[in-house]
Amino acid sequence: MFDTMTLTKATAGFCGAFLVFLLGKWAAEELYHVEAHGEASYVIEVAEAGGAEEEVEEVSFEELMASADVGKGAKVFKKCSACHKLEAGANATGPYLYGVVDRPKASAEGFGYSGALSGMEGAWTAENLNEFLIKPSDYAPGTTMSFSGLKKVKDRVNLIAYLDSLDD
Repeated sequence: MFDTMTLTKATAGFCGAFLVFLLGKWAAEELYHVEAHGEASYVIEVAEAGGAEEEVEEVSFEELMASADVGKGAKVFKKCSACHKLEAGANATGPYLYGVVDRPKASAEGFGYSGALSGMEGAWTAENLNEFLIKPSDYAPGTTMSFSGLKKVKDRVNLIAYLDSLDD
């Protein structure tokens, strides 16, 4: 079976590992426990969570639209191009977007709109498109458009300016 030497080696190995574990725990406690040594040697200053907020100057939507970049809007449209086409009458998963700015809502020829959009009145003004593009499911609850939205206002105004420039 087991001779005495094998049992002694196994016991010594176990005791040695246990000793290293205990010493390691003690050393870590001594090194990293702040209260044992007083103050931390390196303190990182952070701003107060409830401190004074910076005043952000409000810019009107019209001013944002006036400063929109059509070229950047073309890049933003790449997110839309998986479901939408820019040619008049070329519906895909979503309706074509040629001439969408100031077009009546749910009026793309040949596209089957969900009840959420087909029941809406009015036109796709730049302001309405902006609100819709923030989060389509909030603007039109029940819409089948699964796009999560564009969070950055500059992306939205650039995209709207791009879509509006196609109609020229």
